[in-house]
Amino acid sequence: MQRMTALFSAALLATGLMTATAHAQEEQQGAAQDPMATQQAPAQDFSDDQLQQFADASQEIAVISQEYTQRLQEAEDESAQQEVRTEANDRMIEVVEDSGLDVDTFNAIGQSIQQDPEMMQRVQEMANQS
Repeated sequence: MQRMTALFSAALLATGLMTATAHAQEEQQGAAQDPMATQQAPAQDFSDDQLQQFADASQEIAVISQEYTQRLQEAEDESAQQEVRTEANDRMIEVVEDSGLDVDTFNAIGQSIQQDPEMMQRVQEMANQS
């Protein structure tokens, strides 16, 4: 159970990285930020395939997160840290997209499992079977 909590913590950290990068990119492009867009999404129904894709991607993201956390700590300055964050983010996005999900769906599932213990349990079971 502790392993699964760490796994999902890493996955949610990763979604935070992806969200922060997307937010920064939107700001750089001058896009107006809708304050309502930052509200938590309502719980949604996701297919078993989507939940399995989330579980699989989360496991890979947990490994990437550990690797890049160490590299981030070893970075010498803010510029090097930003480079590590960007590289980690790109790899995590690639993992999500390779799983068959888009980043928005991955993030929505991540938010939903935080709010829905039953969904969290289903995803944990799927991850254990992988």
